[in-house]
Amino acid sequence: MDELKTLWDTFFNADSMRQALPDMLMTGLPNTLILSAISGLIGTFFGMLLAVAGIARTRWLRWPARVYTDIFRGLPAVVTILLIGVGLAPLGLQIWGPNPYPLGILALSLIAAAYIGEIFRSGIQSVDAGQFEASRALGFSYPAAMLLVIIPQGIRRVLPALVNQFIALVKDSSLVYFLGLLASQRELFRIGQDSAANTGNESALVLAGLLYLVLTVPLTHFVNYIDQRLRHGRRPMTSPAEESPLLLPSEGNR
Repeated sequence: MDELKTLWDTFFNADSMRQALPDMLMTGLPNTLILSAISGLIGTFFGMLLAVAGIARTRWLRWPARVYTDIFRGLPAVVTILLIGVGLAPLGLQIWGPNPYPLGILALSLIAAAYIGEIFRSGIQSVDAGQFEASRALGFSYPAAMLLVIIPQGIRRVLPALVNQFIALVKDSSLVYFLGLLASQRELFRIGQDSAANTGNESALVLAGLLYLVLTVPLTHFVNYIDQRLRHGRRPMTSPAEESPLLLPSEGNR
């Protein structure tokens, strides 16, 4: 019984959670959202460029896009963050001072672009070739056909995968702590880790994990909702008369 009480106090101590909660809500949560949102937007933009380059007719666009994708998908995220955050730190120090956020956002964006580019590429290539041929027959140029017909359909098909990638980006934002953060720059994981190191209690780290779940679980269900809508579409609106069974005339009324 004492062992269970000790275990509970180690991971679910209410006082430790209450002490760490204000910093997590006022500092950690906004920083996590800033890192994830900005990296997601930049990664989506460059991911689309990679996708278009990856299916381009010229190999001078196609090969660099494939090499980039292979490199940044093959490297562990923490290695990419350290290489960029530490390697470019002297340059960053001259431009914006001792702020690791821009380099952390850059690293996360480069990682996200590689994955999002592959998501977009698969979505674009899943569109039937007849759509492109029909667009060309109507007089669309190659860029116009891709931009107005093929790419919008491809994006619609991969929306669930895009949201899943954003969920992964929210979790990967915790790796920015390797670059060293000021007290006002700490994200959820770093605040929980610092509190656990100072108090010898893991409850704050568990609280950080719960807040990550608050961010990611609704997005997961949102993905499932989007996927269901894309698969089955909106249920048609029917009038009461249409819902009633068809009444066939009796033999006597024929």
